[in-house]
This record gives sequence, C-alpha cells and structure tokens, in this order.
Amino acid sequence: MQEQKLARGLKNRHVQLIAIGGAIGTGLFLGSGKSINLAGPSILFAYMITGLIGFLIMRSLGELLLTNLDYHSFVDFVRDYLGDMLGFITGWTYWFCWVCIAMADLTAIGLYTQYWFPSVPQWIPGLIALVILLMMNLATVKLFGEMEFWFALIKIIAILALIIAGTFMIIRGASTPNGTASVGNLWNRGGMFPNGLNGFILSFQMVVFAFVGIELVGLTAGETENPEHNIPLAINNIPIRILLFYIGSLFVIMSIYPWNDVDPSQSPFVQVFAAIGIISAATIVNFVVLTSAASAGNSAVFSTSRMVYSLAKDQDAPNSLAKINERQVPANGLFFSTVVILIGVVLNYTMPEGVFTLITSISTVSFIYIWGIIVICHMKYKKDRPDLAKENPFKMPLYPFTNYLVLVFLAFILVVLTLAPDTRVALFVTPLWFILLVVLYKVKKTRQDSLHH
Repeated sequence: MQEQKLARGLKNRHVQLIAIGGAIGTGLFLGSGKSINLAGPSILFAYMITGLIGFLIMRSLGELLLTNLDYHSFVDFVRDYLGDMLGFITGWTYWFCWVCIAMADLTAIGLYTQYWFPSVPQWIPGLIALVILLMMNLATVKLFGEMEFWFALIKIIAILALIIAGTFMIIRGASTPNGTASVGNLWNRGGMFPNGLNGFILSFQMVVFAFVGIELVGLTAGETENPEHNIPLAINNIPIRILLFYIGSLFVIMSIYPWNDVDPSQSPFVQVFAAIGIISAATIVNFVVLTSAASAGNSAVFSTSRMVYSLAKDQDAPNSLAKINERQVPANGLFFSTVVILIGVVLNYTMPEGVFTLITSISTVSFIYIWGIIVICHMKYKKDRPDLAKENPFKMPLYPFTNYLVLVFLAFILVVLTLAPDTRVALFVTPLWFILLVVLYKVKKTRQDSLHH
C-alpha cells in the first residue's frame, strides 16, 4: 500500500501571499484601534520593534526547516532537538493557538457583519462562516491556496488604496471632520508618547497578536513546490511588508485621523474612510476587513487540521486523525478542529462583550511559548549539529545574540500581559492548558509502555 501523503499543491505565489496574509490579519484591522488608543503615535515604534523580532524568529525557523526538507512542520524538529514530550506539548499548543485565532476571527466576522445588519446576533455570521470554511478546506490544498491568494490580494489592495489616498490628502492638507490631514497630527496631540511609557508598553499585547501567524510559512513546508527557493524568499520579504503594510497604514491613519479621535471598539480603517467623506468607502472597507477575517479564519482552519494530522502521524493524537481523503486532505482532522472551534461560536452567544480580548490574550501567551521554542530549538541545533549549520546557506543573523534578544522580548511581553486586568486572565488560564498536556503526555506514555511490555 502506498503511503498517504499531503499534496505539494502550493505554488510560489500561494506561499508568498499566505506569508503576507498570515501577517496581516484581524489584529491590524480590528485590534489596531485598541492599540492606537493605548499608545498614541508611539504605536509605530511598537510595530517596528515587534516586526524586527518576528523577522528574527522567522529566520531561525527558516534555517531549521532547510536543514531537513522531510520536516512537515516545526514540531518535527522540536521533537528531534528537544525530545518527545516537548514535541507533544508544542504540537498541541500550536493547534490550540490556531483554534483560538479561528475563534477570534469568527468573532470579528460577527462584529463586522453587524455594520450592515445591526440586529443580527454576532454568533450567527460566525457559524455560517465556519461552515463555508470547512467546505472549502475539504476540497483540495490547491483550492485553499487559491482562496488564500485572492483573500490576501483583497487585503493588500485595500491597504495600498488607503495609503495612496491618505498620502494625497496629507500632501494637499485636506480638511476632514477631525481637522486637517497632516503629519503634524502624529505629535501635535501630546507628542509621540501621549500616554507615556505606560501606554506604549501596554499596547504590545495587541501588536504582538497582530503578528501571530507569521510562522505559518513553516507549516506549509510539506506542501510547497521548491521549498529551498520559496521559503527563504517569503521570509526575507517580511520586514519590507511590515514597514509598508503596518507602519505605512497606521502612519496614514493617524495623520488623517488624530489618534485620540480613534474609537478603540471600531476598525480605524472604516473610521478613516468615513472621515474622508466617501460614504460607500466605509462599506467597501468593511467588506475588506470581513474578507480579511475570513482569510485569517481560513488559515486557522487549514493549520489546525494540518497540525492534528501531523500529531496523529507521530502517534500523539488518535490514529483516525491521520487519515487522508481521496483529495489528499486530512478530512478527519478538519472535522475534529472545526467542532472545537465551534466553542468560539458558543462564547459569542454567551459573552459577546469580552470574548475578543480574552481569546486574543490566551492565544498571545500560547504563541509566545511557540516562538520561544522555535528560537531555543535553533540554539540547540547550532550546538548539536555544527556540521549541518556550516552547510546551511540560510543562516540566522548575529547568532546567538539575536536568539537571546528574542527570548528577552518574549519574557517582556509576558510581563506586559500581567499589567492589564483584561489580559491578566489569560496568564492564569494558559498554565492550566500546559498542565493538562503534561498529564495527557504521561498517560499516553504509560499506555504505550504497557503495550510494548
């Protein structure tokens, strides 16, 4: 019997846009309102710093992936370098991260739909979206790549349109309901750090959440044509994209719309287009942010199913989850993940108010663990396999200094999460998840040992 394998159906343009789509998600479109409100214009520095750290994490991930092209995802090298237990914990935590993201995206879809249909409860559009995403992912990986390509393209065109239109307004000094469009708005309302260092530091939780998913390229390695060429290309382009999309769009937004007029509960993108006076533009932007949330949700459904498939192949999940259907898609893994993501729909029904911040905080804590593990793995590989490290053309710059820099930054973010009451909850909830995983691993190990004896 031929071994079942995932199809290598993703082309270079798919990988490139999955990389951009992964990095531009709900965090930018919905979360940036909250972070602008906290930090004011200094949010630009928060994005620059976090962007640099994200790039370094990706470089260490890229170097690891290219040491062995049989690695399906980064969990494989965690298992190789840090042992079975950490492989198990990392795999399930990464799955959990994306389940949380899918829940956050379904929440966002519900909130955006209320722009047109204020009377519809926010859980209904989330449920409909989840069913559609499940159907799409059950088709082929190529269809996933194709949908992601167009979803990401819509996001990119919208951000570029905002930047271009906004730049014209700033150059002309156009008047808006909130005053005159001018770069001066960045420092005229209390300077670059209007809420002091405190506001700047608090904004990092949402900024870091905006970058989760940046490592998704590491999960597409097993389904990418010509990974040696396409993966380094996708990683090296990340800093340019961050500068352009994040910093460019927020720079324009705060020049047109002074930071202290931005409503934290709404998307600043919609607010800006409404301020320009283009009535239909707000509807267009709402459509864009809706597809953006759908795209991020699509990535989440894709990655949770691939993660469960990978875990089942390594006997860290029930065998039935490793089955692939005739279209080379891990269907059982898809159904399993979708059922868990449904909890997000239930949360939107029971506690529509605080659900977004709760879910994003929990996923941020879990992602900090994932990123930390990737960087620690990279250090272990450098130490244990100098032979591989010497040959690898795609090296992490300034190792090991950059590795420590990333770890210090991640520790700093954990401290930041303790400062605000609405994110503190996540720090208490998330350790329970890790304790549960350790217990499950021990049970699994005992069961396997007893079978072998």
